[in-house]
Amino acid sequence: MKRKILNFGSLNIDRVYRVGQFVRPGETISSKGYQCFPGGKGLNQSIAAARAGAQVFHAGTVGADGDFLAELLRESGVDVRYVRKTDGITGHALIQVNDAGENCIILYQGTNFDNDAAYMEQVLAGFEEGDILMLQNEINDLPYLLERGKEKGMRIMLNPSPMEEDIASADLSGVSWLMLNETEGCALTGETDAEAIMQELLSRFPGMQVILTLGKDGAAFGDGKRLLYQPCFPVKAVDTTAAGDTFTGYFAAALLEGMDAGDALRLAAAAAAVTVSGEGAAVSIPVRKQAEEMSKSVLTEG
Repeated sequence: MKRKILNFGSLNIDRVYRVGQFVRPGETISSKGYQCFPGGKGLNQSIAAARAGAQVFHAGTVGADGDFLAELLRESGVDVRYVRKTDGITGHALIQVNDAGENCIILYQGTNFDNDAAYMEQVLAGFEEGDILMLQNEINDLPYLLERGKEKGMRIMLNPSPMEEDIASADLSGVSWLMLNETEGCALTGETDAEAIMQELLSRFPGMQVILTLGKDGAAFGDGKRLLYQPCFPVKAVDTTAAGDTFTGYFAAALLEGMDAGDALRLAAAAAAVTVSGEGAAVSIPVRKQAEEMSKSVLTEG
């Protein structure tokens, strides 16, 4: 039986402002440019997994202004039968991108927090033990989805971003793959060193696999038996907004097709490198061929 990915995640509108440097307290600055893109960690990760070749279903709620988000998912190969529409305001993000390609983000929850238990149960009924449940922390009632996914025997991939108190108190024992960055890892463990973060999480949750993204230093993978490191691919960063989401979606797709963790890390890192080379979030996520070409080109140069 072919396994599926259910991504119960956010659907956002990204409003991106180009700035020389991030605005400081009490300061007013002029932006160098403005663009509007589809976004949300959920949407980005679904598109990345689908463009990597996985069978992906997205669940989430949009408002009257969010029809184009569902359309983009559909065009990218994502099944949108579970995406629903309400009269609310679609979630959105205000994003500053500085001259170094770094970003800082303010989120407005909007309809991403309009998901009720009845809707969640309706969606979950379409999936089985062994399917992957992808989750981030940009929708409401995440602990409920973690609990129900575990009860159904789904393999849960959690990206605990943004890091809020509900994550620290949630039951993560059903999580198969924890995808997080160093800041989030420090918040969960109190550790600052990457290896110490990995060791603390693995000792706390035996059987979990932890993937820790390390910014310009790449990513690390640990499962209690081995520790793998994947360096970043050398590209000029234009916009890092969707890099982590691309990495997560590609990694999930690679696992779904049975790829070894080391190979999955490499493919995910290559896809993320393509993403940061372009502007915007979802629109810069590559198709599988582009990610594979990035990986092969670096291998050839090396």
